[in-house]
Amino acid sequence: MIQRLVNLMKLPLSRQLQYVEFVRARLVMVLLQRWRLRHCGRGSVVLKPLFWMPERVSIGDNVIIWPGCRIEGLENEWHVPAIEFGDGVSVQQNCHITAASTLSIGAGTTILAGVVITDIDHRYDAFGVNVSLQPITVARTEIGPNCFIGAGARILAGTRLGEHCVVGTNAVVRGTYPAGSVLAGIPARVVKRYDAGTKQWVSQPDGGPNR
Repeated sequence: MIQRLVNLMKLPLSRQLQYVEFVRARLVMVLLQRWRLRHCGRGSVVLKPLFWMPERVSIGDNVIIWPGCRIEGLENEWHVPAIEFGDGVSVQQNCHITAASTLSIGAGTTILAGVVITDIDHRYDAFGVNVSLQPITVARTEIGPNCFIGAGARILAGTRLGEHCVVGTNAVVRGTYPAGSVLAGIPARVVKRYDAGTKQWVSQPDGGPNR
C-alpha cells in the first residue's frame, strides 16, 4: 500500500486526479449502482454515462466504461434486452450500445471511442411515417473475447465476431466472422486472417464479408 502511494505521487498531477476520480467512481458503483445492475463484478467502474439502463446490464470484473456512453435496452412486450460485458472489457468515450435481445461483449475486448454496437434494425416500410416510429427487426449480436474495435466502427444487428477479431476505424460490420479476422472498410471485408498453423497474420486480398 505504501509503495502504491509512493508510485502515485511520482505521477503527473493529471494522473493523480484521474486516480482519485476512479476511486470515487468505484465507490459510487459499490454504494449506489451495484443493486441496480443485473450483475456487477469486482473493480468495475462506469464513468459519467450520457445515459444507461443498469437494470438491463451485466458487468464482469475490472470493466471500465469511459464517460459519455449511451447503453440502453429497447424493452416492450416482445423484447427483453440484456447487455453483457465480460471481465476486463474496456469501452472508451461516447460509444452507443443498444439492444432489444441479449447482446454480449466477450472478456478482454477493447472498444475505442465513438463506436456503435446494436442488435436492432429500424424498418422503413411505410412511406411518410418517421422511421423511428416503425417496427424494428432484431438479430442477436455477439462480440467474442479479446476483440479490438477501432474508433467510429459500426457493429450492426446480427453481427458475430469470433475471438480476437480486429475491426478497423470507421468500419461498418454486418455478418459472421471467424476468430482471428481483421476487418476494414464500408462495408467491412476481411483483409487479414490469423493462421494458427504458422502463427502469422495472412493478408486476404480477395476477402469479403462472411468468407
